[in-house]
Amino acid sequence: MNLAERSQAIELILSDVDGVLTDGSIIFDNEGIEIKRFHIRDGMGIKLWQRAGGKFGLVTGRSSHIVNVRASELGIGLVRQGAEQKLAAVREIVAELRLAPEQICYIGDDLPDLAAVRFAGLGVAVADACEEVRKAADYATTLPGGHGAVRETIELVLKSQQRWDDILQQYDA
Repeated sequence: MNLAERSQAIELILSDVDGVLTDGSIIFDNEGIEIKRFHIRDGMGIKLWQRAGGKFGLVTGRSSHIVNVRASELGIGLVRQGAEQKLAAVREIVAELRLAPEQICYIGDDLPDLAAVRFAGLGVAVADACEEVRKAADYATTLPGGHGAVRETIELVLKSQQRWDDILQQYDA
């Protein structure tokens, strides 16, 4: 099955956070407060995906208040933090939403994402993912994590589903 065919069935996109929605840097200020940097186009991509009727969720091994803040800002209700076994969390979400693996896209960057990337109907690795995840993925983005890779994936899926032109018309009027 080619990339366009895999993209056709996607209804849910799940993403890791650190190294995918961020560049993987973890910054602490002098008071121990964690700071993360998110790319604005990834956020816009998530909003476009949601407006097109798609569901989006986050599955991350770490737990961080700022992830809840960003998820709330983007209207992401599916958030699993502290998920050491990401595939188990993905399977739980898939069952909860009554979806088949073919209907999900998972975007990851490192070994904890490997099983989820393989499980998903469309497994995606960001450009700077570890070699094992890139090899297991159906698609590797041209952009690295934290620099628009999620937006790139969303555009790929929407274009494959022939929904991108409808989105463009909203901004080109």
